[in-house]
Formats: sequence, C-alpha cells, structure tokens
Amino acid sequence: MTKIDKGPPLDAAYWHTVHANDYAVPHDADLSTLTDELARALKDPDPEVRDGIPYVVLRTWIERDVIGRELRAGLGTVMADRFTDHEIQARTFAPLVLDMIVGRGDFDPGWLAAFRRWYPAEADLRGYDPELGWLHAVAHGADLLGTFALHPAVDPTTMLALASDRLLAPTDQIYAQQEDDRLAQAIARALTRPELSEAESVEWLAPIEADFAVGRPPGVPTTAAHTSNAMRTLRMLYLLADVGVRTRPSGPVVRPLHADALQQRLARVLALVFQSH
Repeated sequence: MTKIDKGPPLDAAYWHTVHANDYAVPHDADLSTLTDELARALKDPDPEVRDGIPYVVLRTWIERDVIGRELRAGLGTVMADRFTDHEIQARTFAPLVLDMIVGRGDFDPGWLAAFRRWYPAEADLRGYDPELGWLHAVAHGADLLGTFALHPAVDPTTMLALASDRLLAPTDQIYAQQEDDRLAQAIARALTRPELSEAESVEWLAPIEADFAVGRPPGVPTTAAHTSNAMRTLRMLYLLADVGVRTRPSGPVVRPLHADALQQRLARVLALVFQSH
C-alpha cells in the first residue's frame, strides 16, 4: 500500500469550506498534503465521503491546473496501484481519477498497463450497492478506456481489443445501469482516431462474432449474461455510428471514421443473436 493511502480521517468541515469558497486553496495550505487527503477520500467505503465534495474538489483542481503536472503524475501512479486494491470501491474509483488526469494530456505507460490488466479481469460488476454506493466498474472503466483511446500515445486498436475482452469476460451480472451505453461511447470515441484503417475499425469484433456464433447450448432458455451485455453494447454502438459521438464535452459530434463499414459488420454480428420467436 502506498503511503498516500495512510493518514488522518477526512476533515469534512474543511472541505465544505473549500467548496463554498469556489475551490480556492486555503491560505498557507500545503497542496501536496491536501492532494493526498483527497486521494484517500476517494477510496473511502462511505459513499458520502468518496463520492461527495472531495471528488468534486479534486476534479475541479485538476481541471483548473491547481494540481500541477508533477502532483498529477504522482496521483496517477497511486490510482494505477489501486487497481490491485482488495477493496472494490478503491479499484472502481481509480479509473475516475485517472480519467481526469489522462484527460489533461498526461500519460504514463504504467498507468495504461495497470488498467489493461484490471479492466477485463474485474469480477465485481455491481453498479450500485446499498452500503457502498456507486461502484460501477464497467462504466468507470469505460470512461477511462475512451480517454486513453484518444491520447496520441495510445494505439487505439489496443483499446478496441480491451473493450472486446471486457465484453467477453464471463459474468453473471447483467448491465443494468447504462454500463452498455458508457462502454459503447468509449468504443465510438476510439473509432474516431484518424489513423485507424477500415479493417482495424471492424477486426476487433471478430472474437465477439465467434462467441455469438456458438449460440446458446441446447435446452438453455436464456442468453448468457455476457452475451446479453455485449449485444446491447453493440446495438448502442450501431446507433452512435449513425449519429456520432463527442470526443470532448464541448466538442462537435463526429461519426466514427469508417462508420458505414462498422455498421455493416455490427449488423452481421448482431444477426447471430437475433431471436425471432
């Protein structure tokens, strides 16, 4: 465990004051110490701590460059380490923070390697837990996948393959809180990268196509959960190929580079699991 994860409990009143003062850094405060405290808060099992004001303060300070590049680099490494944490909320909030950092243009190959190991292997796919609050491993991971896919240092084909691996990982958990939509958006963002060839824009679907082609075992009345998740994700991707996606919040809506070829391949893949009765 990194030392940043050890320290005193969150001073809620202090952070409420920061929030009320338009996120201004308190006078004479040590920004490194404050960043450490915010990082600890984002693995707290109490959702009011983890998903409350500390999250908003951290996001705002990163957006405003209050937390500069050097501190962001250290924070990114802490979050990458959390992908192997034994607590689920620590693992699933790590991609949210890395998304903030990579979205600023920062990049470390170690962050990407840690994420690629974690994302398809995560077995706890609960969206919301009554005690822990939002966990959302698939959705939070999808957001980071889409951000990595837009970074010039990242090969977009590796992110498309990673999305395929996540969709094919066996699970009993049906996506029930728009995880399929979030993952489809991430894939669509990856597919806007201009260096992708037409073949590369559709080849990542081959393993999913092969999985769909196997079909349901005889006598099994329902589709496997991962198959259901995958086909709903691909349906949303088909729609996004048609209407486009934003690669940044205030940016224009753009279609994937080879949208027509993508839709043709998606239609072929989805036809394998279409049930007419």
